[in-house]
Amino acid sequence: MMAYVKRIRLKSVLVVQNINSGEEWTLTEDLTHDQQETWAIFGVYPNFAWTPDSKNIIFYAKGKIKKIELSSLVISDIPFKVTSTQTIQESLHFPKQVFSAEFTSKMIRQLTTSPDGKFVVFNAAGFLYKKELPNGTPERVTNGIDFEFEPDISPDGKFVIYTTWSDEFKGSIKRADLKSGKTIPLTDEKGLYYSPSYSTKGDKIVYRKGVGNDVLGYAYGRGTGIFTMSADGTAKTLISENGIKPQFNKDDTRIFFQGNEDGKKAFKSVDLNGGNPRTHYTSTYVTQFCPSPDGKWMAFTELFNVYITPMVTTGSPLELSSTNKSIPLTRVTKDAGTYLHWSNDGSKLLWTLGPQYFSREIKNTFNFVDGAPQTIPPPDSIGVSIGLRLKTDVPDGITALKGARIITMKGDEVIEEGTIIIDHNKVVAVGKASEVSIPQNAKVIDVTGKTIMPGIIDVHAHLRTSPDGISPQQDWSYLANLAFGVTTSHDPSSNTEMVFSQSEMIRSGRMVGPRLYSTGSILYGADGDFKVVINSLDDALSHLRRLKAVGAFSVKSYNQPRRDQRQQILEAARLLKMEVVPEGGSTFFTNMNMISDGHTGIEHSIPVAPVYKDVVSFWNNTKVAYTPTLIVSYGSQWGENYWYDRTNVWENERLMAFTPRPIIDSRSRRRTTSEYGDYGHIEVSKAVKQIADGGTKVNLGAHGQIQGLGAHWELWMLVQGGMTPLQAIRSATLNGASYLGMDKEIGSLENGKLADLVIMDANPLDDIRNSEKIKYVMVNGRIYDSLSMNEIGGREKLRGKLWFEMGKGMVYSFPTGNAETWTFTTPNCE
Repeated sequence: MMAYVKRIRLKSVLVVQNINSGEEWTLTEDLTHDQQETWAIFGVYPNFAWTPDSKNIIFYAKGKIKKIELSSLVISDIPFKVTSTQTIQESLHFPKQVFSAEFTSKMIRQLTTSPDGKFVVFNAAGFLYKKELPNGTPERVTNGIDFEFEPDISPDGKFVIYTTWSDEFKGSIKRADLKSGKTIPLTDEKGLYYSPSYSTKGDKIVYRKGVGNDVLGYAYGRGTGIFTMSADGTAKTLISENGIKPQFNKDDTRIFFQGNEDGKKAFKSVDLNGGNPRTHYTSTYVTQFCPSPDGKWMAFTELFNVYITPMVTTGSPLELSSTNKSIPLTRVTKDAGTYLHWSNDGSKLLWTLGPQYFSREIKNTFNFVDGAPQTIPPPDSIGVSIGLRLKTDVPDGITALKGARIITMKGDEVIEEGTIIIDHNKVVAVGKASEVSIPQNAKVIDVTGKTIMPGIIDVHAHLRTSPDGISPQQDWSYLANLAFGVTTSHDPSSNTEMVFSQSEMIRSGRMVGPRLYSTGSILYGADGDFKVVINSLDDALSHLRRLKAVGAFSVKSYNQPRRDQRQQILEAARLLKMEVVPEGGSTFFTNMNMISDGHTGIEHSIPVAPVYKDVVSFWNNTKVAYTPTLIVSYGSQWGENYWYDRTNVWENERLMAFTPRPIIDSRSRRRTTSEYGDYGHIEVSKAVKQIADGGTKVNLGAHGQIQGLGAHWELWMLVQGGMTPLQAIRSATLNGASYLGMDKEIGSLENGKLADLVIMDANPLDDIRNSEKIKYVMVNGRIYDSLSMNEIGGREKLRGKLWFEMGKGMVYSFPTGNAETWTFTTPNCE
C-alpha cells in the first residue's frame, strides 16, 4: 500500500493505493489546503507516516495531529500541547522626514571630469550641472527644458556633448558651449541616443543609437548601432550593429565597446570601418570596463566595487575578475563606485558614489609604480562633496475643499459635510464645514456629496524605469498610480540609479508622480552580476552604506540563503538606522525566523492558511508588520487572476488613459477563468485578518502587477478576507505611513500633515469598490483631475502627451534584432 495526498477539485485528500492492483480510494477529505500553487520548496504537504503495523496513518490536518485507522476509517486526534519560549529581536523602525523646503541631491549620475581636472559636469534630477572643483556651487550647464544625460567634455575643455530627451521630439545629441551655454544639435534625426564620447584629438564623436522600450515608446528605434560622426555632426558612419558604451582608444584608430560572448560580458574593439574585431576581455560579473587613456590600465566594476589592473593585450581574450590572481590587481573602493573615468593623463582614476566624488592615483595603488609610497594607503571613505541643493516643489496659495465626507484616519473618525483647508502643501484645518472658517483668499473647490480619504500608500510597489538611463518627461506608470490615488510608493526592488534619480525629479517638480521611495537594487543572494555577497557584518555594512549614500532608507534582503547572513544585514541596518524588508519567498519557516530576527515587516503572504494561535500570538507579540500582496498571493492562485476573470479590465477608462493598450489587452481580453472556490487568495486574506485582529499592522502592497488599479484590487481583497472597509483603508494609508516611518507627516488628514488625499464620487465605506471612483487626487498640495491628470486648483496646467498618445508617431511593435539596450541584468522580484 502507498499513501499520498492529491487535489480533487477544491479539496486536498489523503489517498491510499494498492501498489499491485492500482486500486485507490480516499481515506479523508478533511485536510488542510495543500501547497501546489505558487511553489513548494519544502513539499506540498506536511509529512505523514504509517504506524509500524501498517494499520494506521498519522497525519496533520487543520492544526492538529490525527490518526486514521484504515480498517474502519475512524479518525481520532492525537492530543499534544507545546509550551514554547521564543527570543525575538526588536524590529527595525526609524522615523523619516518626508518634507523639507530644500534637499541635497544624492543620486549624482554620469559625472565626467574636465581634461585640466578643474571642474566636473554631471547629471542630477534630469539636467546637467557644472561644478568648479573643489568647492564651487553646481550650476545648470544650459537653460533647456529637455532632459539631459551622459555628458562628455571636449579635449580642449570648451564644450560638452550630451544626449537629450523630449517625450514629443524624442532624443538627440547636442553640444553646449561651457562658457556661454549656447547649444547646437549634432544629430539630424529623432532617436534614442546614448554614450556620446569624443576622440582623443576631439575631431570625432562616437555614440550609440538604441531601440525603444515601454517607458519611452518604440518610435524612432530603428537603424540602431554604434556610429561615429565628425565633431560638427556631419559624416555619420555605422561601426557596429551591436554593443554599448563605445569609446575611442588612445590613438583614435579603434573603437572599444562592451558586448557579449559565450554568455559573458565582453570588452571588444573594431577599427573605424567596423572591421578587424577583437575581444580583449570577458567577464561574468563586470558591469563597467574602463581603460585608461594611455592604454596602460584597466579599471572595472565587479559586484559594486572598483578594481584596477594593468591592461594586458594578448592574442586571446582574458578573463577579467577580482579573483584573478595571475596579474596584479587592487580594489580601490571602500564600499562601491560608479561612473568610472580617468584623468586626462591616465594617472588617476575618478568615480562617484552618491553625492561624493572620489579619486585614486595609480602611484597609490601599486607599489611597483614610480613614486609609490612604502605602504599603499587604504581606499578613501570620504570624497569631495558635490553639494547640489535643490528646492522641493511646493504649490502657492490656499485651497479649501468644502462639503465632503472626510475619512480622516484619526481613529475611526468620519466627518460628514466637512471642510479641509490646505496652505501651500499642508493641512491647516479639518473639521465640520460649519466649524471651519475659509480664508477669503482661498481657492474654494466644492466637493459636496463626495468622500475624501488620505492618499493611498503602496509600500510594495514596483514601478517601471527605463533600462537605458533615460527618464521620460511624463512617466505613464507614475501617472497611473497617481490617477488612482496612490500618493506614496515604496519600491522594494528597482534599478538603483534610475529610481533615486526620478525620486529627486518628482520631489523637485521636474516629473509628476507619487512620493517615491525605494530600496534600490535588492540584496540578492543568488548568482548574477547583481549578487550581493555577505559573509560578515562588515560585508553587510558596506552594502548598506552604498545604498544609503544614494538615498535609500530601506533595503530588501532577498534570497540570502543562510539565516546568519540575514542577521548580519539586520545588525548593519540597526547600526545605520535603516529598515529591512525581506522577501518572504513562500517559505513558511523562513518567514517565522524573519519575524523572530526583527525585520521591519514580512513582504508577501505566508503560504499557510489558515493560521492558528501559535503563529498569531508569536507575530502579535512583535512589531514586525505584514504586507501580504494578495495580488500575488502565495499558497494559492494569485489574487490578480480573480479580477481579470471577474471584471472587464480593458474597459476601465482611467486605466486605459495611462497604460499602453497592448499591456492591458494581452492580459485581460483572452482571460482564464476559475470556479469561485478556486480563488484561494480569499482564504489567505482571512488569515491576514486573523493576524491583524491581534494587533499586527497590515499594509497595502500591489506589487506593480497593474499600475494604479492594482492598489484598489489589493484594498478590495483585504475586505474579501473579512476586514471592514475602514480597516482596509487604514491598511492602505496610516499603517503604510507607520511602516515607512512617515506617520507624523502623511497617512491621515490632520492639522500639520502634508496634503496627500483622494476625492471620490462615492463612499468606499458603503462599498469598498467605490474606492476607484476618483474625481480628484492631491499630492503635496497640488490637485489633479484624475481622468486627465491635468493640474487644477491654484495652477491650471495641462499634462504633456504620453508616448502612446502621439498619434502619427504611435508604434506598438516590439523591437527585434541585436541592438543591446540593457546595461546590466536585473533581478525580478517575485
